[in-house]
Amino acid sequence: MKFVDEVTIRVAAGNGGGGCLSFRREKYIPRGGPDGGDGGVGGSVWLEADAHLNTLVDYRYKRQFRARNGQPGMGRNRSGKSADDLVLVVPVGTVATDLDTQETMGDLVKPGQRLLVAKGGEGGLGNTRFKSSTNRAPRKTTPGTSGDQRELRLELKLLADVGLVGMPNAGKSTLIRAVSAARPKVADYPFTTLHPNLGVVRVGPLRSFVMADIPGLIEGAADGAGLGIRFLKHLSRTRLLLHLVDMSPYSDSGDPAADFKAVESELGKFSEGLSGAPRWLVLNKLDLLSETERETRIQGLLASLSWSGPVFRLSALTADGTQLLVFKVMDYLETMTPVEALTAPDGVELLPEDPAEDAP
Repeated sequence: MKFVDEVTIRVAAGNGGGGCLSFRREKYIPRGGPDGGDGGVGGSVWLEADAHLNTLVDYRYKRQFRARNGQPGMGRNRSGKSADDLVLVVPVGTVATDLDTQETMGDLVKPGQRLLVAKGGEGGLGNTRFKSSTNRAPRKTTPGTSGDQRELRLELKLLADVGLVGMPNAGKSTLIRAVSAARPKVADYPFTTLHPNLGVVRVGPLRSFVMADIPGLIEGAADGAGLGIRFLKHLSRTRLLLHLVDMSPYSDSGDPAADFKAVESELGKFSEGLSGAPRWLVLNKLDLLSETERETRIQGLLASLSWSGPVFRLSALTADGTQLLVFKVMDYLETMTPVEALTAPDGVELLPEDPAEDAP
């Protein structure tokens, strides 16, 4: 299935049905009076998050969606039937933005969560509504109101606890294969990963976290080089970033420090929140170095970076050091408070709609 993380659609709610102008006319009942019913309500358009979806590909070709109109009112004080709402199913993590106003209408972060994006029109009033002691034969009705129409941008931001960043061929896909059941493509050429991959890392009973692997960054990605930075939005919700650096002498640049600084620069160009998010340094492919060469190369890198954060040494291919990494990540995530865990690096709080629902 093709991965699609951004689409533009047009939604239109149904119009309300018009009110009915009618008078009761039955044999032996003179002056029956008005009996026109009200019109039905037009259908609204909703977005609903579904945990079983992971792409917006369903909206790539069909981009216009319209709910049905409400039925007009009828005689004998019969109201028109209200139209059913139209529900569009989207992946969890979808953000809806009104393109005309650039207003973010909502962020669907929980399975089953719904967002009203176009409200249906109200039904018109029949002439029965206007009868009074001084106006016993009203001929006044009102039409139904029009439903909302909007052009929306749907943007998918994957929900993950941990995000992997690094240059192409740094070993991000190999790492996620080593610690989870995800099986992204792995090869010995750059840009093997063309779209984000998610993997569930199980540390123990009832202890697990979600890891996201995105396509690698290169210098100039913010200006469109390589695959650009369009996939970095999928890391905006992560609680921790793992910055993988290829320590082998056979890397494309041969300079781990330059690779690290290039990726760090692109993170800063994309978002201050993302560049300031908690980040750990992961030195990969150490199995390709002798012990003496390994230590010399690591110390040289740390000295040139002035790095003061956590550092992990591993080989994703042989899984050496990966177990320690996932246990430390799990411990770190469990120490975060609920508010910290639900707050994205860009400052967007992902709290439940009604905090009272989750209260004990």
